[in-house]
Amino acid sequence: MLELALKGSRRYWMWISFLLVLIVVGSTAWIDQLINGLEITGMSRDVSWGFYISQFTYLVGLAASGVMIVLPNYFHNYKTNKHMVIFGEFMAIAACIMCLFFIVVDIGQPTRAMNMIFHATPNSILFWDMIVLNGYLGLNLMVGWLCLQADRQNLPHPKWLKPFIYTSIIWAFSIHTVTAFLYQGLPGRHYWLTAILAARFLASAFCSGPAILLLVMMVVEKFTTFKMAKNAVKTLVKIIAYAMCVNMFFFALEIFTAFYSNMPGHMHPIVYLFAGEHGHHELVGLMWTFIGLAAVAIGLLVTPKLRNNMKLLPWTLVILVVATWIDKGLGLLIGGFNPTPFLTITPYWPTGKELMVSMMIYATGALVITILFKIATDVKEEMGHSQAMPCGCSTEDNCDCAPAEDEAAAEA
Repeated sequence: MLELALKGSRRYWMWISFLLVLIVVGSTAWIDQLINGLEITGMSRDVSWGFYISQFTYLVGLAASGVMIVLPNYFHNYKTNKHMVIFGEFMAIAACIMCLFFIVVDIGQPTRAMNMIFHATPNSILFWDMIVLNGYLGLNLMVGWLCLQADRQNLPHPKWLKPFIYTSIIWAFSIHTVTAFLYQGLPGRHYWLTAILAARFLASAFCSGPAILLLVMMVVEKFTTFKMAKNAVKTLVKIIAYAMCVNMFFFALEIFTAFYSNMPGHMHPIVYLFAGEHGHHELVGLMWTFIGLAAVAIGLLVTPKLRNNMKLLPWTLVILVVATWIDKGLGLLIGGFNPTPFLTITPYWPTGKELMVSMMIYATGALVITILFKIATDVKEEMGHSQAMPCGCSTEDNCDCAPAEDEAAAEA
């Protein structure tokens, strides 16, 4: 099926070329990092993790979010979204690849990654993070590719794949749980030292990940003949709404626990993030922006009329993604390192070269998504699955207008 990625319109190849240019430009900064080391980044002795690890954390949530498409289909026999399952699996593949790349650039020299294999330390959470990420990547590659290949040949999905599909669903929860354990395993960092951090990670993943997937799918609809089932979109948006509410509820629990219990170690990072401390206010504006955007997103999602407005929905999802990224993709990490154990503040902000390397990785992920989604949409088009109909819905059981038409005919 790879040959399908080699056929496309001029617009498709222009997009591919643009991504390749970004990768080449970003790779120059990475080469500089390989030569001069991590001194080109904004990291220091006190802030030993930076933008790379924060993006890794956020993208693990994107990888895990694919389960919100796969789980209803296989565990609850919700077939309305069956043609979207492959896109959830392919999105997870791209997210896992980006996660692994961010780890590689963060450790400085790529060869150091082999130490986790040649000098395995099962008592280290990082070792298990490598296992779950690579395992989840392999599961989605195998399941997604073989299922799509079977669809193209008009064959049923191999029965022997089912155990791997169910395993991948359970595995999705493990990748973000283990990532949370990386943070929770550092007792000197009070902002992360909470039993519900893994639950917070999962709640954030299950709102931001599907939101990103829906946004990408809306772009796919614009440039291809593939159409998402309206009922499937509405169901997924409800899941996003519930997950976002739970995510913010967990965040409020952290605030209450820290301040009601008057725990200095837990209070100081929150004060630094939202009010500033020792004359440092670098993240105050961003964190209050996160609160404001989160409130707006929840307001739009819990109101049925606004939630079901397809013209407003993309903006709602963008607001949600930006809010969760500020919290989880920036504030969570910096807040964990500040104040330091010596009650001092070590400001951190990613350097230009750090951002260029990150751009290279994001462009690589976008390239992987483009190629995989191109293959998937071409196969769907060949099979006539989820193609546009005059009523605006898609074919087969994805047409939301069919039940209403049947009822009208029965009444007549």
